[in-house]
Amino acid sequence: MTVADHQPAPGSVPERDGKAAIVDRLYDVAMDPIRLEELLDVWEGHAAPLRAHGAGCAALPEDPEIAPHIDRAGVFLDRYQPDTANSGQQEVLDRIPRSAAFLADGGPTVAACNRAARLVFGIANGAPLSALPFDPEDVDMLRGVIRKVAHGQDERVVTLRMRSTSTGSVVIMRVSALEMMGRTQLALVMSTELVWPEGFEHTVQEAFGLTAAEVEIVRGITLVQPIKDIAEARGRSTETVRTQLRSILAKTETHSQQELVRVVLGLMEVALVPGARGTHAGPAAGMEWIEPAATQSHGRRLEWIEFGDPGGRPLVFMHLDFGLIRWPVAAERAALHRGLRVIVPIRAGYGGSSPLPAGRAHLDGVSDDYAAVLDHLGVRGAVVIAQGADLRFALNLSLQRPDLVRAVLGCAAQLPLRTPAQYERMDKWQRFVLANARYAPRVLPFIVKAGFSLARKLGPEDFFRKVNGGSAADMAAFDDPAIRSAVVAGAAQTLLLPDGHGAAAFAQECLGSEKDWSAIVAAARVPVRLLQADQDPQSPVLTIRELMADFPHLDVTFVPNTGQLLFFSRWSLVLDEAERLMGLNS
Repeated sequence: MTVADHQPAPGSVPERDGKAAIVDRLYDVAMDPIRLEELLDVWEGHAAPLRAHGAGCAALPEDPEIAPHIDRAGVFLDRYQPDTANSGQQEVLDRIPRSAAFLADGGPTVAACNRAARLVFGIANGAPLSALPFDPEDVDMLRGVIRKVAHGQDERVVTLRMRSTSTGSVVIMRVSALEMMGRTQLALVMSTELVWPEGFEHTVQEAFGLTAAEVEIVRGITLVQPIKDIAEARGRSTETVRTQLRSILAKTETHSQQELVRVVLGLMEVALVPGARGTHAGPAAGMEWIEPAATQSHGRRLEWIEFGDPGGRPLVFMHLDFGLIRWPVAAERAALHRGLRVIVPIRAGYGGSSPLPAGRAHLDGVSDDYAAVLDHLGVRGAVVIAQGADLRFALNLSLQRPDLVRAVLGCAAQLPLRTPAQYERMDKWQRFVLANARYAPRVLPFIVKAGFSLARKLGPEDFFRKVNGGSAADMAAFDDPAIRSAVVAGAAQTLLLPDGHGAAAFAQECLGSEKDWSAIVAAARVPVRLLQADQDPQSPVLTIRELMADFPHLDVTFVPNTGQLLFFSRWSLVLDEAERLMGLNS
């Protein structure tokens, strides 16, 4: 057994050990998102040399030693986390339906276990811990950790790696303190061992039109059984099973075993824990609540908010991938006094706006949604304020519907990147997300889910400070209560809804931002004015200057002492520029 906390430092291990460290950190993060930065550091130590030599880090998630673990670790990020403070023992376990879990206090027996643990580990309520399928010394170590965690003598969460004596596979065990009736006396032990839900084969068969034999193969693959073992259990050759697998991939419209597992786990989640959409988060303290309005487009719901002068000159504000739909109170009041009608469409998957249909090109789909909202409102000739990579949406909209856009004003805008060096200049959090979106898109959903879990654990304020801590200007802006209130309120109302589509929408936006959209920038026919930050952790000055040479038609100014929150810290300057652009061609 190895304790996940005892891994070598990044860069000090051979390649194989580096991969093992990444796998360990994947499970660490899935069990406890607070450790996401540790995954970032290990990942970067392995991925940076690949990027530097032009290999890209796609080699990492597609590596057969790593790829299966990404989906499996994602199971823990997707799992419903119960509120156990006032729950009974069995109620706590019943809320963990598909992974083996049990309760113990560090004594010789299991206090209670769920159905998955009975099936996978062969234990029952009151069974001795020695019945677990691990070596005796590993069980003794586990028991000691349980005792310390349950009685507050160790960390509240400890992650262990153990090898099953029945399957030979590595099992990740997460031991966490369980508070019940106001006291911490038990530990909850959850494992990466999955169980196939009772009757789930019928759901899979009906969902994909599979035969009974094909469902059994899907079951084996989902439970991480090798093709050889599946074939032996079914009395078939491995080639026969591989042929059946190709048929399964075709019927499920997936392209790999990893993608198949991801789809089946998603279906399992729906089957086991059906959820209903929650209500919108309320405003931050001191903020006036503006209820979103909505329209329908092709059967989909699209939301937007408005403030300022209802009869004023139209100004469209794009909310960045963080869903920043609110302005500081003084800025919203200034819009009214300046005679500006501010319209903030809420993009697909954010807030109450429906996600884009499957297969719809993201850039064009988002642009069509903007057009649908503006057509619904009867707006023409608006100036568009675009933050970050929202610049691509503003420019694409101006090309698709030139009647809607008079000019584009970028604030700390991102331009389409070209070289690995431009990613290396980013601060580590931005590079971790965007370099993987560019070079390793398959791992991005896990990273984003982990980031969202971390944001919920830390709270949006502490999470923003962690991610943007490399920009002194952003930290200074965020210390302003009016700016902080607007940023937190916007994200809470659109991105961090407890059961919304925020994580999927954010990941989709990151993937789109890192594609090559330079042709859209080059084709711009409206005035494009960029106010760029000198402390942007994502688009440093040197990177913007390099890219300016590719797009000489852009009007670029660097604003001192600003970061990604340029609009929020310099909103008066931005509105002055917007009004100047409104005067062009009038």
